[in-house]
Amino acid sequence: MRKPLIAGNWKMYKTVSEAAAMLNDFKAKVADVKDAEIVICPVYTSLVEAVKVTKGSNVMIGAQDVYWEKEGAFTGQVSPQMIKDVGCTHTLIGHSERRQYFGETNETVNKKVKAALASGLIPIMCVGETLAEREKGNTFNVVESHTAGGLAGLSAEDARKLVIAYEPVWAIGTGKTATPAQAEEVHKFIRGVLEKLYDKNTAESMRILYGGSVKPENIGDLMSQANIDGGLVGGASLKADSFAQIVKFKI
Repeated sequence: MRKPLIAGNWKMYKTVSEAAAMLNDFKAKVADVKDAEIVICPVYTSLVEAVKVTKGSNVMIGAQDVYWEKEGAFTGQVSPQMIKDVGCTHTLIGHSERRQYFGETNETVNKKVKAALASGLIPIMCVGETLAEREKGNTFNVVESHTAGGLAGLSAEDARKLVIAYEPVWAIGTGKTATPAQAEEVHKFIRGVLEKLYDKNTAESMRILYGGSVKPENIGDLMSQANIDGGLVGGASLKADSFAQIVKFKI
């Protein structure tokens, strides 16, 4: 059985004090949740306080990105070791906004995934197509390229440690959501890619999250699909009430 994982990506929102206030409220609302893992990814400046506030709770903290070098003259970058030292357990890698605005590629995603794993962080590796790519019928080609490229050179043992998040870019922040059937189709395809890259056991054990306008109203329908193992939540993770409702989804 794959344990559901619900991750919140706060993107570039919340000051340190705002993050602390939300997390104090949120952790109380989800304290009784045992059947799902919970991760929240604030901005770098809030990570220390976020870890402090959630210590001893069932809420884990992750970073939104990571660099592949341990240290050096890389102004503005943060290493996996630094993120791990703060107390984070996870890191997002390859989010569509990183690809769109900051030049992320399959090759840099792969470097980051390997570096994160080597430091003991759990990567949440994002894959997904744009609206133009979907309309041209390239969804499966893009998703396979992102998946295989990000995992290049990883053993099955290492691959099993990470999480994949499918985020159709056309559904992020647009209010549009892939239907459960559309999402399931791609999740099933990704699992097939994993089986081709590794083996059936590895493919069946890896968690694949759906990200793209996940809300309290649609999380149950999404989670009822056989190959959807959780959600990567954007806007709805910024408020304690709505994110708690998503975490407490009922199929």
